[in-house]
Amino acid sequence: MGRNLSFIPSSIPSSVQTLDFSFNVLNRLQRTVFPILSFLLVLDLSRCQIKHIENDTFNNVKNLTTLILTGNPITYFGPGCLNSLHNLQRLVLVDVGLSSLMLQMNDLTKLQELRVGTNNIESISLPPFMSTFKEFSLLDLHANNISIIKTDHTAVLREIVRNMTLILSRNPLLYIEPGAFKDIYLRELNIRSAFVSSAAQQAGLKALYGLNVQKIIFGKYKGEFRFQFSDANVLDGLCSIYFQEVYYYINERPSVPIYIFRCMINATNVLVRNGMIDEMEYVFFREIKELYLDYDHLGTLPGKQLSHLHTLEKLVIAHNIEPIHAGTFIDMPKLQYLDLSCNRMTLKQCCTTLLSGTPQIRYLNLSRNGEISLDVGGFDGLDSLEILDFQHTRVVGMGYFSALSNLKYLRHLDVSYSAITFTNIHCFYGLKNLNVLKIAGNNFQGDVARYLFNNRTFLEHLDMSYCHVVELHPNSFKNLQRLRLLNLRGNYLMTIDFLALPNLKQLTSLYVDKNSITSIPLHVLQSLPRNLLEFDLSSNPIDCSCSQTDFILWIIQNQKVLKQPENIFCKTFSPSSDFRAKDFDIHSCVHKKRLTIVLSVCFVTVVVLLSFLVYRFQFYLQYCWILLRGYRSPGQQECSYDAFVIFSSYDEVWVMNELMENLENGVPPIQLCLHMRDFQAGKSIASNIIDEGIMGSRKIIVVVSQHFIESAWCRFEFELAQSRFIMERNANIIIIILEDVEERKTKKVFGLHKHLKKNTYLKWSRDPLSNMRFWIRLRKAIIATNH
Repeated sequence: MGRNLSFIPSSIPSSVQTLDFSFNVLNRLQRTVFPILSFLLVLDLSRCQIKHIENDTFNNVKNLTTLILTGNPITYFGPGCLNSLHNLQRLVLVDVGLSSLMLQMNDLTKLQELRVGTNNIESISLPPFMSTFKEFSLLDLHANNISIIKTDHTAVLREIVRNMTLILSRNPLLYIEPGAFKDIYLRELNIRSAFVSSAAQQAGLKALYGLNVQKIIFGKYKGEFRFQFSDANVLDGLCSIYFQEVYYYINERPSVPIYIFRCMINATNVLVRNGMIDEMEYVFFREIKELYLDYDHLGTLPGKQLSHLHTLEKLVIAHNIEPIHAGTFIDMPKLQYLDLSCNRMTLKQCCTTLLSGTPQIRYLNLSRNGEISLDVGGFDGLDSLEILDFQHTRVVGMGYFSALSNLKYLRHLDVSYSAITFTNIHCFYGLKNLNVLKIAGNNFQGDVARYLFNNRTFLEHLDMSYCHVVELHPNSFKNLQRLRLLNLRGNYLMTIDFLALPNLKQLTSLYVDKNSITSIPLHVLQSLPRNLLEFDLSSNPIDCSCSQTDFILWIIQNQKVLKQPENIFCKTFSPSSDFRAKDFDIHSCVHKKRLTIVLSVCFVTVVVLLSFLVYRFQFYLQYCWILLRGYRSPGQQECSYDAFVIFSSYDEVWVMNELMENLENGVPPIQLCLHMRDFQAGKSIASNIIDEGIMGSRKIIVVVSQHFIESAWCRFEFELAQSRFIMERNANIIIIILEDVEERKTKKVFGLHKHLKKNTYLKWSRDPLSNMRFWIRLRKAIIATNH
């Protein structure tokens, strides 16, 4: 359909049984238009701009049972163009410009339905040969130009003795000849909006005397011109018609009260809709089984008027325009179905008072009303109730006690959006056969949901949507082993771990959409019921990250089970993200994991190496840090000592007895910095070396001995001294060779061998003359360079 095709493709398989070719372009139908489709049963050529139909057009599709030509501006029907369709049962010629029913279709002996609505037909006269159509059962003439019906127009209808449906709705009927339908038997007569005025309708109903019809439909369609009734007996013509079911759509408010039901007392089914009925009259229906009063203006339930109807089985009083007051239905022993929905009704005590004398009632619908109060014993005498509907009605008392405990046959209970707060775990006590429970839009106090469904072993359908549930205990559904549908939509659940328990084996439908679920653990996914056919996870803030690859992979692999998988979005990136979870690239996570492992190994290696280096060179790092904080040269600071002495603790006797004695007690005195005497207590050794020794002294004296070479602290202090020498070009390091050291050993101290090669050093000797020269040269080296 709708492909703008101008021919029927020959590639259509010959086995096809239904072809919808509507809304294409076929201006002219002839035999060559159709390929041979021997098995084709249904052909729809609606609105294909067909104007011309030739003879034998349908020869290649002669086994059709349904032909639809709606909306084609047909100007020419070839003589017998339809007669090759010997098996045709349904012919639809709606809106094709027909002006008469005198079609040449003599051979359509199996025809059952002829739909010719919305044409220009002015008479209901059928071709005489149609009286032999034994299976003909429906003639649809709606929205034509039929204004007059005479006795000879119905001659063929009179000969068709079988029950038939005749649709004359939306015709401008002015006149029906009295007796035109006498002795005609119809299954249904639809004359809704088929009269031009209220007078024409009143006269037309009277003219239908002698008609025998199972169902008659009349009145007006909503939104059409309204009649002005001024006669209370406007419907008296119905008294001369034999009917079982009557459907009356009033859609107007009479200026005087009319007798609506007086001629309907023998009907079995009565519907009055949009009746503007303020108060119902007393009617003594004799055989009524079903009564519908819909969209009326009743102010009070007509309990008294309808009580004692011993045959009534179904009663619907719904959608009243004004709030309705409760009445009492008394002595209605066969009433099984009662619908009082959408009446804005208030019931102070429900429901024994309302239904006094209705012991067989099985269906009770009180939905979309005002307020209904329940009390203990409120359903005494209504033990047969199977379906109870309170949805969108404020129900008082349901959450505090078990008002329904005697309803042992109740199968279906709907209290959705009834402003109930469940505080008592025994609210559903006694409902042993409950199959369907709908409590959406209500609230739970504390942990009551954990125990509320205990012993509801027959429950198959549970709706807890939009109940503000944050968490459900795993034992909440432990006894619901027959549960097939669980609706938890629109709550605040973050987990569905209760599915990990083996209790819900029969579950086929699970709705947890519009919650706060970011992920589902793998063990829960593996524990999902095997019979699960529909799982709605949409509109949740799904975490699409490499840590959830098992969950995302499950989503990708279970598209058939998931309902609305296209609405499962990744909310990791943004709350308004429209990136679908099924499009997440899991393979990239594998590469990321590998990269993460490599980077982790590299990181650990680097950390271990750095830790070793930091431990190994902690003193140098500390010195560098001090330098980075801001280096102060001797010119920028006031030094406390003339010279810092670097020596091994094994050489301390020489330093104290010789070096300190000669330098500090000489003239002028030279102030030395010695670690065992001048370093500050409580301060780290490295900080003392740097702050007090190297940075706090003008010169550095290095006492080289075998012990000096072996000492790590001495090597460290010398290396720091060299770093100062590099930063200050005029900084001197005075080296004293206390004892001879092999050249190869001096190389163990970084820079010492090189320094000895390039700079003059002093050598200690025990010879008195040499000793004297040693002190003179040392003092001169310290003092001379200080100025």
